[in-house]
Amino acid sequence: MDVFRLILILHIAAGTICLFTGAISASVKKRKGLHTASGEIYHACYVVILLSSICMAIMHWSESAYLFYIAIFSYALALYGYTAKKSQRAGWLSRHIGGMLGSYIGIITAVLVVNGHHIPGLNQLPVLVIWLLPTIIGTPIIIMVGRKYKRTRKA
Repeated sequence: MDVFRLILILHIAAGTICLFTGAISASVKKRKGLHTASGEIYHACYVVILLSSICMAIMHWSESAYLFYIAIFSYALALYGYTAKKSQRAGWLSRHIGGMLGSYIGIITAVLVVNGHHIPGLNQLPVLVIWLLPTIIGTPIIIMVGRKYKRTRKA
């Protein structure tokens, strides 16, 4: 098995773990325990996604240069959300929510762009729609969740 294929397998495994741990972290009570444990796993796997994306992009630059830029941008969102929680400076919660959910949109986008042509219904949509759909759906969700927790903290 060649090196690229091994990196791809690692990338897919880390991405799959991110999909599950991100969903878990987003859906459970926001306190120490399952939320923080799944969030830590999510962040660690996102680091693996970043590094594997960069390696694969460099190895196959002409076909995969976009991976490099998407990986940097998506991980920057994850890191922004992760460090916001760690620092807990004023306004950390909205930065945490925006960064973590924004990075989750990045994971969903990557999965749909790579696999959308195999998914009935999605395979009928223009590629640009598949690229933008997670952001179009996810951005209002980030805003609603941010408002919910802003009200909760004020109460």
